[in-house]
Amino acid sequence: MSLCLASAGVVKALSIAAFTLSWTHSIEKTAWQEDWQVTPAGLTLQEARIKGTGAGMEPPPEARLSGGWFQWSPPPLPKSEVVLGNSGAAGEWHLCHARRCQTLSEIFGHPIGANVTTMSVCRDP
Repeated sequence: MSLCLASAGVVKALSIAAFTLSWTHSIEKTAWQEDWQVTPAGLTLQEARIKGTGAGMEPPPEARLSGGWFQWSPPPLPKSEVVLGNSGAAGEWHLCHARRCQTLSEIFGHPIGANVTTMSVCRDP
C-alpha cells in the first residue's frame, strides 16, 4: 500500500502505511497534528491533536488534554482523498513517517506554494 500525493500535475508515491500530517493553523498560529493510516478502503484518520483552541479549532467533547495537546480519535471513516490547501499564511504542511518529517515542497523537490495537494491511496493501474 502506498500514499499518493498530487500537486500541480505531479504525482509522488510514498511506500508508507501510516503517517502524521502536521501544520500550523493560519490564524491562531497553533500546532495541529493528525495520524493517518493508508488502507485498501482509503485514508483513515486515527487520531488528531491540537496545541490550543480558538478560531475554528475547538476540540470535540471527547478530546483529552495530555502534555499540552488536546487529542481525540474520530470515528474511522476512510476517505478516498484528502485535499490540502495552502494560504501561505502559516507555512507548509509537514508529512512525518519513521521519525522523519518533510515539507510537501521537500517531498516534491520544488516549492509547492499556493498549489493544492491531494492525498489518496495509490491504486494499481
